[in-house]
Amino acid sequence: MQAIETGREQQRAEELRRQVEELGPWFHNLHLPGGVQTVPDHFIGGDFPRFKWLEVQACVPADLAGWRVLDVGCNAGFYSFELARRGASVVAIDSDQRYLRQARWAARQFGLQDRIELREQGVYELARSPEQFDLVWFMGVFYHLRYPLLALDLLARRTRRLMMFQTLTMPGDTVYEDTQDHPIEDRQPLLDPGWPKMAFIEHRFSHDPTNWWVPNHAGVEAMLRSAGLRVTARPADEIWLCEPDPTIAAERWHTDAQLESLLGAIGEA
Repeated sequence: MQAIETGREQQRAEELRRQVEELGPWFHNLHLPGGVQTVPDHFIGGDFPRFKWLEVQACVPADLAGWRVLDVGCNAGFYSFELARRGASVVAIDSDQRYLRQARWAARQFGLQDRIELREQGVYELARSPEQFDLVWFMGVFYHLRYPLLALDLLARRTRRLMMFQTLTMPGDTVYEDTQDHPIEDRQPLLDPGWPKMAFIEHRFSHDPTNWWVPNHAGVEAMLRSAGLRVTARPADEIWLCEPDPTIAAERWHTDAQLESLLGAIGEA
């Protein structure tokens, strides 16, 4: 009897492997029932993105019941599944149909399809939506965007409680403290390694033509503040946990006017 059950489990595992292969290639290594993994030998190294989750999970409430979560660039859904397991209702968006097919299939394997709404949607399309989210998961997307600050502004406006933010960055944590104001002829501080800045990638970086920007540490925190967010923790390298800061948002009237004008143009398009 045990041998029969073992045979059935092996058949189920083989069927899962076949379906995984049909849905590939994969970027997220998902640990499926029966021990099957979608991409166990990841080119990034390690168990990706599980090792990232292990770095940040302690900063996420263990009980997310009643929380509405937005997973931006959800890929095959790894983070969406982890957040749904904690009780969250997740809206997972991606513009790549292949990743969404993988995520829908995987959600069924985990029995999480009722907790996750998967949408083929780009981040800029949120400009047409008044939706609000308790937690915005914005990891691994910022530097792939042609207009990253527009996306950050849009997402900051939709964040009720927390944002988990991650981006590729330049080396170093230096911060130039005196950024309040400088005369127009005093431009030397702009060359300081700690001045907030982003490197623009004209062609490709790491063989990827969708890598557009690489900010430095000071630049990331400055942009988060300018979007109306307060950094509350750095759970790991290149990862920031933020919350809305009403005092910063109140100072952004000039930026808001520009954003409102742009959103109006998008809404009319």
